[in-house]
Amino acid sequence: MKKSIVIFSLFCVGLWNAVLHAAELPAQNGSVSIETQEWPFQPGPRSVKVYIYYPGNKLENVNAETGLMLNLHNWGGTNNSGAGNPGVLTKELNVIAISVDYLQSGSWRDQKGAPYDYGYLQAIDALRSLSFVYHALIEKKIAFNPRRIYASGGSGGGNVTLMCNKLAPHTFTCVIDICGMPRLTDDIAFNLPGGSSLNARYSRDKNSADYLAPGAQEIRFIGNPAHLKLMKERGHAAKIIIIHGTGDTTCPYEDAREMYENMKGAGLDVDAKFVTKADLDNVIFRSIGHGLGDRTKMMVKFGSDYMLPGREKYRLRKSPTDFVLKQDVIYPTSDGRYVVSYASGMPTVRFEAK
Repeated sequence: MKKSIVIFSLFCVGLWNAVLHAAELPAQNGSVSIETQEWPFQPGPRSVKVYIYYPGNKLENVNAETGLMLNLHNWGGTNNSGAGNPGVLTKELNVIAISVDYLQSGSWRDQKGAPYDYGYLQAIDALRSLSFVYHALIEKKIAFNPRRIYASGGSGGGNVTLMCNKLAPHTFTCVIDICGMPRLTDDIAFNLPGGSSLNARYSRDKNSADYLAPGAQEIRFIGNPAHLKLMKERGHAAKIIIIHGTGDTTCPYEDAREMYENMKGAGLDVDAKFVTKADLDNVIFRSIGHGLGDRTKMMVKFGSDYMLPGREKYRLRKSPTDFVLKQDVIYPTSDGRYVVSYASGMPTVRFEAK
């Protein structure tokens, strides 16, 4: 009996190693494909493309102080479009920059058959990509600093960044949201007139495959007070930086302000730079609208104080990552609960109805 248990345990370890080694870290800047969670709109195996950028373009340049940074593209983009310049981020911040073609990457106008995911499985794709690099470095015995883990992105990438921080509340040291979507409003979900130009193509018809259930909308509300309270109770300690234009109507400024106030009210460590006309310098900030300016410069200017050794505000995350803790992260909703499982070291998410 004991022999059978040992064999089964070894099989499980072997299965995990097979998944982990399905792709190898490239020796130079490059890309890999990794398996990720199934998408109900297209059942079956699914994979995403992960772009990996090293300091000095080579894996051999990674050192004991090198951190990891998700660098996430905008809605409708791929790789690092609308995000930071990985060559600058890797050099200025000493990080491996990780970009991901998460679910529904590419031109949104050309995509049919499903509403926009809006940061849910997209965050799982990004977190699994981060977990892949994290575990591969450990497996190869390559020294890096696992207490320096960051995420940033612009627009849709800002939304996915904040969802990653929500679904992995023990993993990040600092996250930077640049003009991201704070919540899936009725306006955006159902393309109501007079609001944002964004259209996520959901339906109010309960019999439709595109139906937006109450809980599905609640989990996508990053400023959800009940969920923020749970994050604080779990020991969330990441620095959150919000950069948003006061004239942004695409990802409405009012929603970003509400999210910031709710985060502060929950006791999270959050700062906001709400860009006004007085801030326009034609170097970093060029408008108060959604375009805003140079997102790479924003990431370095507003993040480096928390990311670089020697800076007065420099910090290192104290807790183990969610990949190591392997605990469930649970968010109740009005119709059930969402469970993020890290049992295998890589996240999966599921909804459990009441």
